[in-house]
Amino acid sequence: DVQLVESGGGSVQAGESLRLSCVVTGYTANFYCMGWFRQAVGQEREAVAAVYRVGGSAFYADSVKGRFTFSQDNAQKTLYLQMDSLKPEDTAMYYCAAECAPDEAGGFRYWGQGTQVTVSS
Repeated sequence: DVQLVESGGGSVQAGESLRLSCVVTGYTANFYCMGWFRQAVGQEREAVAAVYRVGGSAFYADSVKGRFTFSQDNAQKTLYLQMDSLKPEDTAMYYCAAECAPDEAGGFRYWGQGTQVTVSS
């Protein structure tokens, strides 16, 4: 079975940084089309950063451009989300996702359980 396990969340002050990791196991397809999403309490899930094709540039939500950086280690099947200059509005549960699937909810087939990020002012 494919499993995605996030880590690295926590509680920080505004302006600080966090690095989220997502280890993907049981996945044998080409390691592309991956992404990070977040969902704040009472809000819909939104895409934060994603890569949709081999060699493609990362997509970033306007709200995180210049502050967040998506990367992946294909050999280790691990995704990362470096989050700098965090703001209170970045507070949310963060999820990693794998394998583009337009017919699936959120557009990805596999999802992690999430890691909480809380930013206080």
